[in-house]
Amino acid sequence: SELAGSVVTAAVEGTRPFLVEVQALCAHSSFVSPKRGCSGTDAGRLAMLIAILEKKLGLMLADQDVYLNLAGGIRVVEPATDLAIALAVFSSFRNSVVDPGMVVFGEVGLTGEIRGVSNPEARVKEAAKLGFRTCLMPRANVPRVASMERDIMICGVSTLEEVVDRMIA
Repeated sequence: SELAGSVVTAAVEGTRPFLVEVQALCAHSSFVSPKRGCSGTDAGRLAMLIAILEKKLGLMLADQDVYLNLAGGIRVVEPATDLAIALAVFSSFRNSVVDPGMVVFGEVGLTGEIRGVSNPEARVKEAAKLGFRTCLMPRANVPRVASMERDIMICGVSTLEEVVDRMIA
């Protein structure tokens, strides 16, 4: 949907790809320690991604309650959802919409680098099949999908900085 804080990711369980909406909400906290709520994924991973966003992109999230939800009650714990989670939090914090025709996947390392993930071909194929126009993915995975027959634009990225420079409307 065309709302700030919403990003679609391509996850894989076993060998089966599926798309899931990642929703984030950042709101000014009235507590000394801001709340961190997480539904559908690992809360420790959310905390790590918040720290990376603060360090690498200069986001001031220390006074923000941050809530994360994977729509539909789905539970996904693979690192390939990192980039979508980070982008959803960034989008909510900045109140800027991420292109709703874009699917996002990639692992985010502690230095803000976007690391390759397994099975990029299946993820891209599923996104294209469901009508998505763009796929934002790790640059390291681009060669594996470059020769695929597809109706989706591939955008490879290497760092979080590059992602936000290019992808936020």
